Amino acid sequence: MKNVTTILKNLGVLALGLLVTYSCSDDAETENEVQLTQTEVKAILEADDVSGAVDTVLSELYMNNGTTGKSSSANDCYSAEYTDTGYVATFNNCVLNGTDNINGTLTVTYNLESETASYTANYVDFYVGEIKINGTRTYVLSGNSTQNSISFSVTSDMSLILEDGSEIAENGTKTFGITFGDSLETSTFTIDGSWVLFLDGNTYSVTVNSVLQGNFSCSYLNMGAMTVNKNGLAIDVDFGDGTCDDIATITYPNGVEEEITLRD
Repeated sequence: MKNVTTILKNLGVLALGLLVTYSCSDDAETENEVQLTQTEVKAILEADDVSGAVDTVLSELYMNNGTTGKSSSANDCYSAEYTDTGYVATFNNCVLNGTDNINGTLTVTYNLESETASYTANYVDFYVGEIKINGTRTYVLSGNSTQNSISFSVTSDMSLILEDGSEIAENGTKTFGITFGDSLETSTFTIDGSWVLFLDGNTYSVTVNSVLQGNFSCSYLNMGAMTVNKNGLAIDVDFGDGTCDDIATITYPNGVEEEITLRD
């Protein structure tokens, strides 16, 4: 589970990174007088990356829910106290996947009425480095043995205060999926959902209109479409027909189309 959820988390960061690329289009700035600064890029990436820093650990602890008493996982810097309804996870100067030190306590509640594996983590003044996190994230894990697939959905209602005092809020759901094939070319990953970021007085709304898809032999998403809306300006993004390339097509509100590269 740990390896799979790490992959899925990276896919989420990839999706946001691509979102930033689209919004930085020169046409968007000149035609619509909209600009996305490097500060915004950094904050958008941090909003998902920071709040998701402990996702893999929470999944691992959830899978150990049969454990009684206090349990330290593979990393001695965090522990969990289990109850019948969930667990309390405590982090003490943890460094996970290259993050800054993680400190604080999370209360995790099992969603017992759900038919799928599901739980909610409640963050109260939780710190990743100097970034403070408050709010909730609900996780839904599911798999399909007949289709050899797995999915991982995260619904967030969170606020972050960054080291410089600026604030970010994130609301919405992202769903990441993997279907395992006979090879890298036939093993695919998908991204779906809709979410909103609030940052420095700006609103960034993302809606996946056609499930985004790629395969593990290609470095880029190569199928699906989404709409990125910044302060009322809707920009459509089309990733293509499945051909492995680094091109996406943007359509602006005035009908102008532009091909952009997804390459760094």
